[in-house]
Amino acid sequence: MSEDYEELARREELRVDRARSKRVKDEDLFKTLEEVFDLKTVMALYQMINSGPIDSVFGAVKAGKESRVYWAKGKSGEDLAVKIYLTSSMEFKKSIRQYIQGDPRFRDSKDHRQLIYTWAQKEFKNLSQAKGAGVRVPRPIHVHQNILVMEFIGDGGEPAPMLKDLRDGEVDARIYEDVIGMLERLYRDAGLVHADLSEYNVMVHEGKAYFIDLGQAVLKTHPMADTFLSRDVGNIIRFFEKRGLNPPDPESVIKWLKRQ
Repeated sequence: MSEDYEELARREELRVDRARSKRVKDEDLFKTLEEVFDLKTVMALYQMINSGPIDSVFGAVKAGKESRVYWAKGKSGEDLAVKIYLTSSMEFKKSIRQYIQGDPRFRDSKDHRQLIYTWAQKEFKNLSQAKGAGVRVPRPIHVHQNILVMEFIGDGGEPAPMLKDLRDGEVDARIYEDVIGMLERLYRDAGLVHADLSEYNVMVHEGKAYFIDLGQAVLKTHPMADTFLSRDVGNIIRFFEKRGLNPPDPESVIKWLKRQ
């Protein structure tokens, strides 16, 4: 009886210690987050840690004008990427409307915060649509307000390199064919145009290309789809040309993508 009581007491003490340690880590995290994000965003993230898919959040692995991406751990210990869109960037809000207007899946909003929430939903939807068609993208897991939780592409909190960061010897015909193959699958099978494709948003993990940052992706029936596709293909072809490859001209690639 005494041994059972001592074991229960030991377990309870361990549980309290872990909870106390987690609270300290949470406090440090939220102090950091409050320097970048507003209170609503911080509380939304806290809710996702308490009752959502996130167990703990570590440092930022990518910081841009529109968002921050954090390495996190899920409830089962899996690596996650937590993308938090900034709600205060007026320049970002102005630029994203062209990708929402004309997309029947989403409704534009005059409310700035709601517009950012719609953008997060849009990226989640685009990732789901691309993933379902076999395109290599981070697997979307959860979206809430301006926070998107995805599969982490990389190892141990270190994100996989971008296409632009590969050494010249690593940029070869095989990588080109893989990127173009993913572009074909995105367009023909998922029915999407990335609309911001370049060497800055293609990751290469274990020798395979992954498309990221799909918030602006539009249906190929979108009024601006052809313009966006032409820009995507041009960006990719120019990158590989600069790295010493001899890819087809952009017009030929676009014609091939649109073949019946």
